[in-house]
Amino acid sequence: MDTTSRLLMLLEVVEQGSFTKAADHRNIDRSVISKQINRLEDELGVRLLNRTTRSFSLTAAGAEMLRKAKELRDLLGETVRLAENYHKEARGLLKITAPNVIAKHYLIHVINDFQKRFPQVEIELQLSDSYIDLVAEGMDLAFRIGEPKDSSLIARKIARNRSVIVASPEFIDTYGMPNSIEELVKLPASIFASFAVKHDTIRYIDEQGNHNEQKIKSVFSVNDPDVLLKKTLSGATFLFIPAFIITNEINDGLLVPLLPDLKLKNLNDIYAIYPHRDLPVRTRLFFDAVRDYLGKDVPIWESNIPGFEHLYQGGAVKK
Repeated sequence: MDTTSRLLMLLEVVEQGSFTKAADHRNIDRSVISKQINRLEDELGVRLLNRTTRSFSLTAAGAEMLRKAKELRDLLGETVRLAENYHKEARGLLKITAPNVIAKHYLIHVINDFQKRFPQVEIELQLSDSYIDLVAEGMDLAFRIGEPKDSSLIARKIARNRSVIVASPEFIDTYGMPNSIEELVKLPASIFASFAVKHDTIRYIDEQGNHNEQKIKSVFSVNDPDVLLKKTLSGATFLFIPAFIITNEINDGLLVPLLPDLKLKNLNDIYAIYPHRDLPVRTRLFFDAVRDYLGKDVPIWESNIPGFEHLYQGGAVKK
């Protein structure tokens, strides 16, 4: 292993937060990491890390070397991307991350078709509803709800994100059809909830143009949208969700929109996010394939919901 490789290993240790996590990330033994960092310190003639049995901290020299290691990683990445763009055909490894439901309902169809067209592209898909460090994890492309907070990343909107309120016919038979938001929020609901977020309010605009929100009466919460749908299909609860979670349930009569004249606020748009403007051929082609599949104006999931353009007054206002 040369000095360059050891510098990149030091960077990974710091970004992962521990020798153990860096070793797990590389699928090697922790002692290998420790030995290579020791050799790097010997080569450079300076101490880079102050280590204890449970933690470490960067020395002044270590902080400077870390900055250089980041510049080195960026330069190496730019060199590889430049070389890849001379290929006439897409090839190589494409690493993607996306929320579970978007990947399962939509991206997998794009991936299947894409790899038929470009068999020399290997795709690694990581399902995650949490934000991850794209650079540290070596990701080429991420699909996320809402713009990234990291201004160094490139974000392009690929679809709007409107919401729906739905219940099964059985639920309506049991509780009746609500005629107002005040009646609705008194009924049992299922909500999406995780460690990071909890969607337990409905945001809307009243007839006077005032922005309002009502808290939902949650009786069931889960961090999996598919489980939410199954719970709602059982007739036990109603559901307030992004429209992209719906496939054919409304079209098949399994779910019915509630309060269709309520003016709901749009949710955060869906974005494609990538770390560099100069995309490799395979990444650029895949991005274009996703955008074509989802629909450039009307998202594919909205087309699956009958009369959706008239529901909730078009979702004209953003969250």
